[in-house]
Amino acid sequence: MPNDSSERRRRVTAQRTGPLLIEGPVEVTLDDGTVVSSDRFCVALCTCRRSRTYPWCDTSHRKPAGPSQTDTPRPEATSELLNP
Repeated sequence: MPNDSSERRRRVTAQRTGPLLIEGPVEVTLDDGTVVSSDRFCVALCTCRRSRTYPWCDTSHRKPAGPSQTDTPRPEATSELLNP
């Protein structure tokens, strides 16, 4: 990044289970070379890649990715297993 004093630094906030929050406006270059931009004062960049509006976050990270390994079986299913 050039050391140009006319450009102000951008603040990036990393969240453990969420998007990167970046003070805007921003220009983002995707892995295929496509450039997307936003003029908003703050943008959320998706880090989970579940977003339908990628690279922008649509809060898809809040939804479970699939069935949880810790799901407990329904009581009737448990009784069927114990009493065949």
